Amino acid sequence: MPTGISTALGCGAPRVRVLVGEERHDSVDLILRYLGLGAPTPVPADDQGRIRLDALADALDAGAGPTLVCLQAGNVHSGAFDPIAEATALAHEHGAWVHVDGAFGLWAAASPALRHHLNGHETADSWATDAHKTLNVPYDCGIAIVARPAALRAALGVQASYLVLAGPGSSDPFEKVPELSRRARGVPVWAALQSLGRSGVADLVDRLAAHARTIAAGMAEIPTAEVLNDVVFTQVCAAFEDDARTRDVTARLLRDGTAWMSGSRWRGRDVLRCSVSNWSTDEADVAASIDAVRRAP
Repeated sequence: MPTGISTALGCGAPRVRVLVGEERHDSVDLILRYLGLGAPTPVPADDQGRIRLDALADALDAGAGPTLVCLQAGNVHSGAFDPIAEATALAHEHGAWVHVDGAFGLWAAASPALRHHLNGHETADSWATDAHKTLNVPYDCGIAIVARPAALRAALGVQASYLVLAGPGSSDPFEKVPELSRRARGVPVWAALQSLGRSGVADLVDRLAAHARTIAAGMAEIPTAEVLNDVVFTQVCAAFEDDARTRDVTARLLRDGTAWMSGSRWRGRDVLRCSVSNWSTDEADVAASIDAVRRAP
């Protein structure tokens, strides 16, 4: 049994089951270790990395007690979205808390053309996203949203006379975050949102997704390239003949310096992974990136 779990049981706390898709981001496992909850229970995913509803139902039926289901909005390789509405309904039938990890994918909700990928996300209990991945604000501007204020206050609230900063009826910031000392991370996020407005954020998200589709289409025309994912958002994964060739193409591309795409491994294969996230990327950048990949083989 993981140390964190045994420690929790030793102090009388019940074990918390955490069910995650087998293609969740590694940060989910990391934060569970931070919390002392131990390793999660992986649930099988489909060929695009989406959690399988039949497997989730089986996993929920297989246990009891406090349960957290972590869903994914935007697979880091394929960009795919878990079936949030259906998965949340299943989890809630078992009394589970549902968290949506939407580091970059949650921003699809801003786009009328893309928000269908997030159908039912409003029925979850908490959500997380990164402003830096889409708004291009500083890296430590993460956003956590919790639908149950009482639960948030119970977990994070600090009561001390010298920390009373807000007036009567005001929201005390110490009820919402774990830190007692932190810089104003919300300011650059507010400034970006204020500058872009609702339509500006939607246009930005649509543009990033459109660039990803164009890059995928361009890669698909390269004879030795194979685009491995359904390009539904901002991620593109490609492979070249075999793993050795893919690694070689990736190294050549990075040495060329025109575009930066990372090597990775997905579903048992080495891949060249492209994630479109910079607001300044334009059509010329996209064309140059495709040409750079074409030259690399």
